[in-house]
Amino acid sequence: MTQLESARKGIVTEAMKSVAATENVDVEKVRAAVADGTAVIPLNIHHKNCDAVGVGRLFTTKINANLGRSMTHSGKGDELEKLAIALKAGADFVMDLSVGEGVKAIRQGMLDASPKPLGTVPVYETISRLKGDIPHMDPSLLIGVIREQAEQGVDFMTLHAGLLLRHIPQAMKRKMGIVSRGGSIMAEWMMENNTENPLYTHWDEVMDILAEHDVTVSLGDGLRPGCLADASDEAQFGELDVLGELVDRCRARGVQVMVEGPGHVPFNQVQMNMERQQEVCKRAPFYVLGPVVTDIAPGYDHIVSAIGATAAATYGASLLCYVTPAEHLGLPDGDEVHRGCIAYKIAAHAGDVARGLPGAHDRDDAMSDARAAFDWDRQFSLALDPEHARERWLRTRAFTDEAHGDDHCSMCGKEFCAVRTSRRIKKLFEATFPSHP
Repeated sequence: MTQLESARKGIVTEAMKSVAATENVDVEKVRAAVADGTAVIPLNIHHKNCDAVGVGRLFTTKINANLGRSMTHSGKGDELEKLAIALKAGADFVMDLSVGEGVKAIRQGMLDASPKPLGTVPVYETISRLKGDIPHMDPSLLIGVIREQAEQGVDFMTLHAGLLLRHIPQAMKRKMGIVSRGGSIMAEWMMENNTENPLYTHWDEVMDILAEHDVTVSLGDGLRPGCLADASDEAQFGELDVLGELVDRCRARGVQVMVEGPGHVPFNQVQMNMERQQEVCKRAPFYVLGPVVTDIAPGYDHIVSAIGATAAATYGASLLCYVTPAEHLGLPDGDEVHRGCIAYKIAAHAGDVARGLPGAHDRDDAMSDARAAFDWDRQFSLALDPEHARERWLRTRAFTDEAHGDDHCSMCGKEFCAVRTSRRIKKLFEATFPSHP
C-alpha cells in the first residue's frame, strides 16, 4: 500500500512515526493529514536508507535543491559534489534535472548517495533518449521512462499533465510565453500533433505505475509565469483548475500528490496565489519556485526569490524550491548551490515564525540568549550557516589587538557596545529598584 492508502485504513507506518518524531507532532495527526491529502511523505519503496520527510502545513516548511547536468556543462562527479553541498546546507529534498547522455547513471549515483527524497522530471530523460537536433517527445517512451524511474527508486516526479490544448492560445499572449522546460515540451508536442496532452489522457495508466512503487506526484506548473507581466493570468489559472481536478484523481487512486506553483509574481500577488491554490487544489501541499518578485536582479535572484518564498511559506506553501544566484544566467556551481540553500533555509524558517508554528522561534530565542552572553560558540552552533558566521567573525579578529576580548565585536567596539551598556544599565536598575519584579 502507498502511504496514503495505509493512512486511510488507519495504519500508522514507520515513515509516519519517523515524521512525527522529527516534527514533534502527534503521530495520529500525521496519519490524519496524510489520509486527507494535506500532507505527503514522498518515499519510494525502492529508495533504501532514505529519510521520511513530511510536507504539509502541519510541518516545518521544507526546501528543495535542483541539481543535474546540462547539455553543455557538468557531469556525474560534479552533481554528486553539489548534492553533498546541498545536503550539508540543509536541503530536505533534491531533484535531478539532468539532461543529455548518461542521466540514468547520474540519477542512480544520486539515489545511492542521498538520504533525502529525490525527484525528477521524466520528460527530460525521454527527450534525452531521442535523436535529432530538435527531438520531439514520444508519449509511449515517456510512460516507459516513468515506469523505469519508479522502479529505480525516484521518490517524486514532476508531471506536466495540467497544461491542455486550450491553454496554449492563452499562453501565446504573454511576453515570455511558456518558460517551463517540461511545459514547453508538452505544448510543442500537442501543437504538432493537434492532440491533447498525453499525460492527461493516459493519467490512469500513469497512476497505476506510481501507486505500485508509492511515487508521489508533483503536478507541474507548465504555465508558470516567467516574468511579472505574465503573473496571475488566464493561462496560469486555467492550468491550476486542471491541477485541482488531477489532485482529486490522484487521491482517488491512492497516490500521494503535491502541486507546483509560480514562478515570477509581484509581491502583492503572492498571498492571493497561495490562497487560490489551497482552495482549488483542496489544500494539497504547495511546492513553489520562489516566487521571484522582480525581474531586474540577475545574479541576485536567490535573494529576490527568497523574499517571495518567505511570503509563500507564510500564506500557504509547504515546500520551497530554491533559486540560486545563477538563475537566468547558467548552471549553478557548488558555491551557488550553497548560497541558494541558505537563502531558502532563511525563507522557510522566517515563514514558519510568521505563521506561528509551535516552537518555530525557539532557536531565535536561544540565539538572543547567546548574544546577550557573548557566547560566540553557541551563536555559531545556532546559525543556519555556522562555518560562514565563524569565518566572518575570525576575519575581523585577525586585525585586532591580541588582548581584544570576546565581550564585544568590531561593529561598535568595546566603548560603544550597546549590549555591554545594557548590562551596566541592568545592574544600576537592580541596585536602584531591588524589589522590582
